[in-house]
Amino acid sequence: MTQPFGARLQHAMREHAPLCAGIDPHRRLVESWGLTYDVAGLERFALTCVEAFAGRVAAVKPQAAFFEVFGSRGIAVLERVLTELREAGTLTILDAKRGDIGSTMTAYAEAYLGKDAVAPPDALTVSPYLGYESLRPAIDLAEQTGRGLFVLALTSNPEGASVQHATRDGEYVAGSMVRGAGADNAGARSRGELGSIGLVIGATVGTAVHDLGLDLVGAATPVLAPGFGAQGGTVDSISETFGSARDQVLVASSREILAAGPEPSRLVGQLGRVSDSLRR
Repeated sequence: MTQPFGARLQHAMREHAPLCAGIDPHRRLVESWGLTYDVAGLERFALTCVEAFAGRVAAVKPQAAFFEVFGSRGIAVLERVLTELREAGTLTILDAKRGDIGSTMTAYAEAYLGKDAVAPPDALTVSPYLGYESLRPAIDLAEQTGRGLFVLALTSNPEGASVQHATRDGEYVAGSMVRGAGADNAGARSRGELGSIGLVIGATVGTAVHDLGLDLVGAATPVLAPGFGAQGGTVDSISETFGSARDQVLVASSREILAAGPEPSRLVGQLGRVSDSLRR
């Protein structure tokens, strides 16, 4: 990579709109497109998304679980998706939420971020709830290979607050994630760029960023905000939730766009409408 992930993401968000289109081939969506819920249907669904999204959006986020459910054949489809999007020059964020310790975390990092990875995404979602520093193998490897991470910080599921809003030594757990990412993004911040260690903060968490006193601007973190559109996030709620950090937010939308399928032209049209709403 000639540029770190954060710089490439910042450029892509300016060139297009701050939108990440999801590829979530779960059974209901695949069948709603008139496809069979098997490997053939998965492949048709996923490659139709690639055709519609490539070159038209800042980033694309395949959800690994919906490919893994079909075993090695599903993973082969996922690898093709990642490869074709990379060849088209479109950033990819693999939503796999990996998290572990020691040699196991190192192996996860090598699988998705390493120089010998089969079909590496540009960034990977990771879970820090064994402690932020448990992610160190992935953080260090991402820096070496020019890739990025999105660390779960504030999720929109009701159970999330019981962990993420908890405190230790006077600091919120979510705040420790912001602090950790900020320290790892210090070099990018000094260059006036977004860092490559981002955070996942749901588009529907309401006032939590403000209530917990999270300084996203000072941490120079890109924010991946899932939940836009069908899950309740709006342009106004994004602005209210993230305030002065709004320009760092990559809004993720899946169902809002995918419901327009199966024709690629309809997906392109819906992608354009969502993108336009985020430019206003």
